[in-house]
Amino acid sequence: MTSKAGPLRICFVAHSAYGEMAGGRRGDKGGIQRQQSLMARWLVARGHDVRMITWDEGQGADEVVIDGVRVIRACREDEGLPGLRFLHPRWTSLLRALRRADAEVYYHNAAEYVTGQVALWTRRAGRKFVFSTAHDTDCDAQFNRTRSLRERLLYRHGLLNADRLIAQTRIQRQMLRDHFGVDSVVIPMPCPPASTGARARHPGADPARVLWVGRIASGKRLEMLLDVAEAAPDLHFDVAGGPTRPTPYSDQVLARAARIPNVTLHGRVERERMPALYEAAAFLCCTSTIEGFPNTFLEAWSVGLPVVSTFDPDHLIAERGLGAVAQDAPGLLREMRALLASPAAWQKASEESLRYFNENHLPEVTMGRFERVFLEASGRGEV
Repeated sequence: MTSKAGPLRICFVAHSAYGEMAGGRRGDKGGIQRQQSLMARWLVARGHDVRMITWDEGQGADEVVIDGVRVIRACREDEGLPGLRFLHPRWTSLLRALRRADAEVYYHNAAEYVTGQVALWTRRAGRKFVFSTAHDTDCDAQFNRTRSLRERLLYRHGLLNADRLIAQTRIQRQMLRDHFGVDSVVIPMPCPPASTGARARHPGADPARVLWVGRIASGKRLEMLLDVAEAAPDLHFDVAGGPTRPTPYSDQVLARAARIPNVTLHGRVERERMPALYEAAAFLCCTSTIEGFPNTFLEAWSVGLPVVSTFDPDHLIAERGLGAVAQDAPGLLREMRALLASPAAWQKASEESLRYFNENHLPEVTMGRFERVFLEASGRGEV
Protein backbone atom coordinates (compact mmCIF):
# COMPACT_ATOMS: atom_id res chain seq x y z
CA MET A 1 0.00 0.00 0.00
CA THR A 2 1.27 3.47 -0.86
CA SER A 3 -0.36 5.43 1.96
CA LYS A 4 -0.97 4.72 5.63
CA ALA A 5 -4.48 6.09 5.16
CA GLY A 6 -5.25 3.45 2.53
CA PRO A 7 -5.59 3.66 -1.26
CA LEU A 8 -6.19 7.04 -2.84
CA ARG A 9 -9.44 7.43 -4.77
CA ILE A 10 -8.44 9.19 -7.99
CA CYS A 11 -10.51 9.89 -11.09
CA PHE A 12 -9.12 10.54 -14.57
CA VAL A 13 -11.39 12.80 -16.61
CA ALA A 14 -10.29 11.45 -19.97
CA HIS A 15 -13.16 11.60 -22.44
CA SER A 16 -11.27 10.11 -25.40
CA ALA A 17 -9.35 7.37 -23.56
CA TYR A 18 -11.84 4.52 -23.77
CA GLY A 19 -10.31 3.17 -26.97
CA GLU A 20 -6.89 2.84 -25.34
CA MET A 21 -8.36 1.36 -22.17
CA ALA A 22 -10.24 -1.19 -24.28
CA GLY A 23 -7.11 -2.31 -26.10
CA GLY A 24 -6.22 0.43 -28.56
CA ARG A 25 -8.27 -0.87 -31.49
CA ARG A 26 -11.07 1.69 -31.42
CA GLY A 27 -11.71 5.37 -30.81
CA ASP A 28 -9.02 8.03 -30.55
CA LYS A 29 -5.45 6.77 -30.40
CA GLY A 30 -2.66 9.12 -29.49
CA GLY A 31 0.00 10.00 -26.99
CA ILE A 32 -2.40 11.58 -24.50
CA GLN A 33 -4.82 8.65 -24.52
CA ARG A 34 -2.03 6.12 -24.20
CA GLN A 35 -0.45 7.97 -21.28
CA GLN A 36 -3.78 8.25 -19.47
CA SER A 37 -4.35 4.53 -19.87
CA LEU A 38 -0.81 3.71 -18.74
CA MET A 39 -1.02 6.00 -15.69
CA ALA A 40 -4.38 4.62 -14.59
CA ARG A 41 -3.18 1.02 -14.78
CA TRP A 42 0.07 1.86 -12.95
CA LEU A 43 -1.81 3.48 -10.08
CA VAL A 44 -4.11 0.46 -9.81
CA ALA A 45 -1.04 -1.79 -9.60
CA ARG A 46 0.22 0.43 -6.76
CA GLY A 47 -2.97 -0.28 -4.85
CA HIS A 48 -4.95 2.87 -5.57
CA ASP A 49 -8.67 2.98 -6.37
CA VAL A 50 -8.82 4.45 -9.88
CA ARG A 51 -11.83 5.60 -11.86
CA MET A 52 -11.96 7.10 -15.37
CA ILE A 53 -14.67 9.14 -17.09
CA THR A 54 -14.89 8.64 -20.87
CA TRP A 55 -17.32 9.19 -23.70
CA ASP A 56 -19.95 6.53 -24.27
CA GLU A 57 -18.40 4.43 -27.03
CA GLY A 58 -20.74 1.47 -26.79
CA GLN A 59 -19.59 0.12 -23.43
CA GLY A 60 -23.09 -1.20 -22.80
CA ALA A 61 -23.21 -0.14 -19.14
CA ASP A 62 -22.82 3.02 -17.10
CA GLU A 63 -19.69 1.51 -15.60
CA VAL A 64 -17.28 -1.22 -16.68
CA VAL A 65 -14.06 -2.41 -15.06
CA ILE A 66 -10.97 -2.74 -17.25
CA ASP A 67 -7.73 -3.95 -15.64
CA GLY A 68 -8.97 -2.78 -12.26
CA VAL A 69 -9.95 0.72 -13.50
CA ARG A 70 -13.64 1.66 -13.07
CA VAL A 71 -14.55 3.25 -16.41
CA ILE A 72 -17.61 5.50 -16.05
CA ARG A 73 -19.35 6.65 -19.19
CA ALA A 74 -20.61 10.13 -19.93
CA CYS A 75 -22.74 10.77 -23.01
CA ARG A 76 -21.76 10.02 -26.61
CA GLU A 77 -19.52 12.69 -28.10
CA ASP A 78 -22.05 13.38 -30.88
CA GLU A 79 -25.14 13.17 -28.68
CA GLY A 80 -27.57 16.08 -28.45
CA LEU A 81 -28.42 19.04 -30.62
CA PRO A 82 -25.65 21.24 -32.07
CA GLY A 83 -25.32 24.40 -30.02
CA LEU A 84 -27.20 22.91 -27.07
CA ARG A 85 -25.17 19.75 -26.49
CA PHE A 86 -22.49 21.78 -24.67
CA LEU A 87 -24.91 22.10 -21.73
CA HIS A 88 -26.91 18.93 -22.26
CA PRO A 89 -25.96 16.20 -22.45
CA ARG A 90 -22.20 16.94 -22.29
CA TRP A 91 -22.01 19.05 -19.13
CA THR A 92 -24.92 17.35 -17.37
CA SER A 93 -23.54 13.86 -18.04
CA LEU A 94 -20.08 14.97 -16.89
CA LEU A 95 -21.53 16.25 -13.61
CA ARG A 96 -23.34 12.95 -13.12
CA ALA A 97 -20.13 11.00 -13.81
CA LEU A 98 -18.04 13.20 -11.48
CA ARG A 99 -20.49 12.52 -8.65
CA ARG A 100 -20.57 8.81 -9.43
CA ALA A 101 -16.75 8.63 -9.37
CA ASP A 102 -16.73 10.02 -5.81
CA ALA A 103 -12.93 10.46 -5.86
CA GLU A 104 -10.63 12.45 -3.61
CA VAL A 105 -8.55 13.76 -6.50
CA TYR A 106 -9.64 14.43 -10.08
CA TYR A 107 -7.02 14.56 -12.85
CA HIS A 108 -7.44 16.17 -16.28
CA ASN A 109 -4.87 16.43 -19.07
CA ALA A 110 -4.90 18.93 -22.00
CA ALA A 111 -6.47 22.38 -22.27
CA GLU A 112 -10.18 22.51 -23.05
CA TYR A 113 -13.43 23.78 -21.60
CA VAL A 114 -13.67 20.56 -19.56
CA THR A 115 -10.72 21.83 -17.49
CA GLY A 116 -12.92 24.58 -16.11
CA GLN A 117 -15.95 22.35 -15.68
CA VAL A 118 -13.98 19.93 -13.53
CA ALA A 119 -12.47 22.79 -11.50
CA LEU A 120 -15.91 24.28 -10.84
CA TRP A 121 -17.31 20.96 -9.63
CA THR A 122 -14.32 19.94 -7.50
CA ARG A 123 -14.23 23.32 -5.75
CA ARG A 124 -17.93 23.15 -4.97
CA ALA A 125 -17.75 19.50 -3.88
CA GLY A 126 -14.67 19.97 -1.70
CA ARG A 127 -12.50 17.67 -3.83
CA LYS A 128 -9.02 18.26 -5.25
CA PHE A 129 -8.10 18.92 -8.87
CA VAL A 130 -4.79 18.24 -10.65
CA PHE A 131 -4.28 19.52 -14.20
CA SER A 132 -1.48 18.53 -16.57
CA THR A 133 -0.47 20.28 -19.79
CA ALA A 134 -0.31 18.27 -23.00
CA HIS A 135 0.98 20.84 -25.48
CA ASP A 136 2.91 24.10 -25.57
CA THR A 137 -0.27 25.85 -26.69
CA ASP A 138 -1.88 24.94 -23.36
CA CYS A 139 0.52 27.43 -21.78
CA ASP A 140 0.16 30.23 -24.33
CA ALA A 141 -2.42 32.92 -23.54
CA GLN A 142 -2.04 34.33 -27.05
CA PHE A 143 -2.93 30.99 -28.64
CA ASN A 144 -5.90 30.61 -26.32
CA ARG A 145 -7.35 33.80 -27.76
CA THR A 146 -8.04 31.78 -30.92
CA ARG A 147 -10.53 29.64 -29.00
CA SER A 148 -14.16 30.60 -28.41
CA LEU A 149 -14.87 32.93 -25.49
CA ARG A 150 -16.59 30.07 -23.65
CA GLU A 151 -13.56 27.81 -24.01
CA ARG A 152 -11.12 30.55 -23.01
CA LEU A 153 -13.01 31.48 -19.88
CA LEU A 154 -13.55 27.92 -18.73
CA TYR A 155 -9.99 26.82 -19.43
CA ARG A 156 -8.54 29.86 -17.67
CA HIS A 157 -10.78 29.23 -14.67
CA GLY A 158 -9.61 25.63 -14.50
CA LEU A 159 -5.96 26.57 -14.77
CA LEU A 160 -6.19 29.23 -12.06
CA ASN A 161 -8.20 27.04 -9.69
CA ALA A 162 -6.35 23.72 -9.96
CA ASP A 163 -4.84 22.51 -6.70
CA ARG A 164 -1.73 21.27 -8.50
CA LEU A 165 -0.39 21.95 -12.00
CA ILE A 166 1.97 19.67 -13.91
CA ALA A 167 3.98 20.77 -16.97
CA GLN A 168 5.80 18.52 -19.42
CA THR A 169 8.87 20.74 -19.86
CA ARG A 170 10.75 23.64 -18.29
CA ILE A 171 9.65 25.81 -21.21
CA GLN A 172 6.00 25.03 -20.47
CA ARG A 173 6.52 25.84 -16.78
CA GLN A 174 7.98 29.24 -17.68
CA MET A 175 5.18 29.91 -20.18
CA LEU A 176 2.56 29.19 -17.50
CA ARG A 177 4.28 31.69 -15.22
CA ASP A 178 4.62 34.34 -17.92
CA HIS A 179 1.17 33.99 -19.48
CA PHE A 180 -1.04 32.98 -16.56
CA GLY A 181 0.95 33.76 -13.40
CA VAL A 182 0.72 30.20 -12.05
CA ASP A 183 3.35 27.78 -10.77
CA SER A 184 3.70 24.17 -11.87
CA VAL A 185 5.95 21.20 -11.33
CA VAL A 186 7.76 19.63 -14.29
CA ILE A 187 7.32 15.87 -14.58
CA PRO A 188 8.45 13.97 -17.71
CA MET A 189 5.61 11.96 -19.19
CA PRO A 190 5.80 8.17 -18.72
CA CYS A 191 6.20 5.87 -21.69
CA PRO A 192 6.85 2.13 -21.86
CA PRO A 193 9.60 0.99 -24.24
CA ALA A 194 8.40 0.54 -27.80
CA SER A 195 9.87 -2.97 -27.99
CA THR A 196 10.99 -5.81 -25.78
CA GLY A 197 14.68 -5.16 -26.28
CA ALA A 198 15.40 -4.77 -29.99
CA ARG A 199 17.42 -1.72 -31.00
CA ALA A 200 17.50 0.59 -33.99
CA ARG A 201 20.75 0.40 -35.94
CA HIS A 202 22.66 2.41 -38.50
CA PRO A 203 21.58 1.17 -41.95
CA GLY A 204 25.16 0.77 -43.20
CA ALA A 205 25.12 0.04 -46.90
CA ASP A 206 21.35 -0.58 -46.94
CA PRO A 207 18.98 2.15 -48.12
CA ALA A 208 18.11 4.25 -45.07
CA ARG A 209 14.48 4.47 -43.98
CA VAL A 210 13.04 7.63 -42.45
CA LEU A 211 9.93 7.29 -40.29
CA TRP A 212 7.25 9.96 -39.86
CA VAL A 213 4.46 9.28 -37.35
CA GLY A 214 1.52 11.50 -36.59
CA ARG A 215 -1.89 12.87 -37.33
CA ILE A 216 -2.31 14.23 -40.86
CA ALA A 217 -3.06 17.88 -40.02
CA SER A 218 -1.67 21.18 -41.25
CA GLY A 219 0.35 21.88 -38.09
CA LYS A 220 2.24 18.59 -38.54
CA ARG A 221 3.45 19.73 -41.98
CA LEU A 222 3.74 16.37 -43.72
CA GLU A 223 4.36 18.33 -46.93
CA MET A 224 7.81 19.24 -45.57
CA LEU A 225 8.70 15.55 -45.30
CA LEU A 226 7.49 15.08 -48.87
CA ASP A 227 9.83 17.89 -49.97
CA VAL A 228 12.68 15.93 -48.36
CA ALA A 229 11.54 12.69 -50.02
CA GLU A 230 11.48 14.26 -53.48
CA ALA A 231 14.97 15.67 -52.93
CA ALA A 232 16.35 12.32 -51.70
CA PRO A 233 15.20 9.46 -53.98
CA ASP A 234 17.90 7.22 -52.47
CA LEU A 235 16.16 7.27 -49.05
CA HIS A 236 12.84 5.62 -48.20
CA PHE A 237 10.14 7.37 -46.19
CA ASP A 238 7.52 5.56 -44.10
CA VAL A 239 4.46 7.61 -43.11
CA ALA A 240 2.36 6.18 -40.27
CA GLY A 241 -0.84 8.00 -39.41
CA GLY A 242 -3.98 9.48 -40.82
CA PRO A 243 -6.34 12.40 -40.39
CA THR A 244 -8.81 12.50 -37.52
CA ARG A 245 -11.35 13.37 -40.20
CA PRO A 246 -10.68 13.92 -43.91
CA THR A 247 -10.05 17.56 -44.79
CA PRO A 248 -9.00 19.33 -48.00
CA TYR A 249 -5.49 19.55 -46.53
CA SER A 250 -5.25 15.84 -45.70
CA ASP A 251 -6.73 14.83 -49.06
CA GLN A 252 -4.21 16.98 -50.91
CA VAL A 253 -1.10 15.98 -48.99
CA LEU A 254 -1.95 12.26 -49.02
CA ALA A 255 -2.59 12.38 -52.77
CA ARG A 256 0.80 13.99 -53.26
CA ALA A 257 2.49 11.39 -51.02
CA ALA A 258 0.92 8.55 -53.03
CA ARG A 259 2.62 9.86 -56.18
CA ILE A 260 6.15 9.81 -54.71
CA PRO A 261 7.77 6.39 -55.33
CA ASN A 262 10.03 6.38 -52.24
CA VAL A 263 7.15 7.12 -49.83
CA THR A 264 5.06 4.36 -48.25
CA LEU A 265 1.75 5.34 -46.67
CA HIS A 266 0.92 2.93 -43.85
CA GLY A 267 -2.21 4.69 -42.59
CA ARG A 268 -3.07 4.39 -38.93
CA VAL A 269 -0.84 1.63 -37.61
CA GLU A 270 -1.85 -0.73 -34.81
CA ARG A 271 0.25 -0.33 -31.69
CA GLU A 272 1.79 -3.79 -31.86
CA ARG A 273 3.12 -3.06 -35.37
CA MET A 274 4.86 0.21 -34.45
CA PRO A 275 8.02 -1.30 -32.87
CA ALA A 276 8.98 -2.88 -36.19
CA LEU A 277 8.76 0.51 -37.91
CA TYR A 278 10.90 2.21 -35.27
CA GLU A 279 13.51 -0.55 -35.33
CA ALA A 280 13.75 -0.52 -39.15
CA ALA A 281 14.28 3.23 -39.37
CA ALA A 282 17.47 5.26 -39.36
CA PHE A 283 15.60 8.32 -38.02
CA LEU A 284 12.28 9.48 -36.75
CA CYS A 285 11.49 12.76 -38.51
CA CYS A 286 9.22 15.42 -37.03
CA THR A 287 8.12 18.38 -39.16
CA SER A 288 5.69 20.05 -36.72
CA THR A 289 5.57 23.76 -36.04
CA ILE A 290 4.76 23.26 -32.35
CA GLU A 291 4.10 20.28 -30.09
CA GLY A 292 4.00 19.37 -26.42
CA PHE A 293 6.32 16.45 -25.79
CA PRO A 294 5.57 13.96 -28.57
CA ASN A 295 5.05 10.39 -27.44
CA THR A 296 6.61 9.36 -30.75
CA PHE A 297 9.93 10.89 -29.61
CA LEU A 298 9.84 8.77 -26.47
CA GLU A 299 9.01 5.61 -28.38
CA ALA A 300 11.83 6.28 -30.83
CA TRP A 301 14.38 7.01 -28.10
CA SER A 302 13.31 3.87 -26.23
CA VAL A 303 14.84 1.80 -29.05
CA GLY A 304 17.81 4.14 -29.58
CA LEU A 305 16.39 5.81 -32.68
CA PRO A 306 17.66 9.40 -33.18
CA VAL A 307 15.12 12.12 -33.97
CA VAL A 308 15.66 14.71 -36.71
CA SER A 309 13.14 17.45 -36.07
CA THR A 310 11.95 21.00 -36.59
CA PHE A 311 10.61 20.98 -33.01
CA ASP A 312 12.87 20.46 -29.99
CA PRO A 313 11.20 20.13 -26.56
CA ASP A 314 13.26 21.93 -23.90
CA HIS A 315 16.14 21.99 -26.47
CA LEU A 316 16.84 18.37 -25.51
CA ILE A 317 17.70 17.12 -28.98
CA ALA A 318 20.32 19.80 -29.54
CA GLU A 319 21.74 19.95 -26.02
CA ARG A 320 21.86 16.20 -25.31
CA GLY A 321 22.67 14.97 -28.82
CA LEU A 322 19.49 12.94 -29.32
CA GLY A 323 19.49 13.50 -33.08
CA ALA A 324 19.47 16.82 -34.92
CA VAL A 325 17.37 19.96 -35.28
CA ALA A 326 16.67 21.92 -38.46
CA GLN A 327 14.32 24.67 -39.61
CA ASP A 328 13.31 23.56 -43.09
CA ALA A 329 13.34 20.66 -45.55
CA PRO A 330 16.90 21.27 -46.86
CA GLY A 331 18.13 21.47 -43.28
CA LEU A 332 16.42 18.21 -42.33
CA LEU A 333 17.98 16.42 -45.29
CA ARG A 334 21.38 17.92 -44.56
CA GLU A 335 21.27 16.67 -40.95
CA MET A 336 20.12 13.21 -42.03
CA ARG A 337 22.93 12.88 -44.54
CA ALA A 338 25.51 14.05 -42.01
CA LEU A 339 24.49 11.35 -39.53
CA LEU A 340 24.24 8.68 -42.22
CA ALA A 341 27.75 9.56 -43.40
CA SER A 342 29.15 9.03 -39.89
CA PRO A 343 28.17 5.72 -38.28
CA ALA A 344 30.06 6.81 -35.15
CA ALA A 345 28.01 10.02 -34.83
CA TRP A 346 24.78 8.11 -35.48
CA GLN A 347 25.73 5.51 -32.87
CA LYS A 348 26.48 8.18 -30.28
CA ALA A 349 23.10 9.82 -30.91
CA SER A 350 21.46 6.41 -30.59
CA GLU A 351 23.17 5.67 -27.27
CA GLU A 352 22.36 9.12 -25.88
CA SER A 353 18.72 8.73 -26.95
CA LEU A 354 18.37 5.42 -25.14
CA ARG A 355 20.17 6.74 -22.06
CA TYR A 356 17.96 9.83 -21.87
CA PHE A 357 14.79 7.72 -22.21
CA ASN A 358 15.82 5.22 -19.54
CA GLU A 359 16.81 7.93 -17.08
CA ASN A 360 13.71 10.11 -17.52
CA HIS A 361 10.65 8.45 -19.03
CA LEU A 362 10.33 4.83 -17.96
CA PRO A 363 7.09 4.46 -15.96
CA GLU A 364 9.00 3.16 -12.94
CA VAL A 365 11.11 6.33 -13.03
CA THR A 366 8.43 8.98 -13.51
CA MET A 367 5.11 7.61 -12.22
CA GLY A 368 6.18 7.86 -8.59
CA ARG A 369 6.40 11.64 -9.08
CA PHE A 370 2.82 11.79 -10.36
CA GLU A 371 1.73 9.65 -7.42
CA ARG A 372 3.35 12.07 -4.97
CA VAL A 373 1.55 15.04 -6.56
CA PHE A 374 -1.80 13.25 -6.28
CA LEU A 375 -1.14 12.32 -2.65
CA GLU A 376 0.00 15.82 -1.76
CA ALA A 377 -3.07 17.34 -3.47
CA SER A 378 -5.30 15.05 -1.42
CA GLY A 379 -3.61 16.13 1.84
CA ARG A 380 -2.08 12.71 2.41
CA GLY A 381 1.49 13.97 2.07
CA GLU A 382 4.25 12.05 0.30
CA VAL A 383 4.44 8.34 -0.42
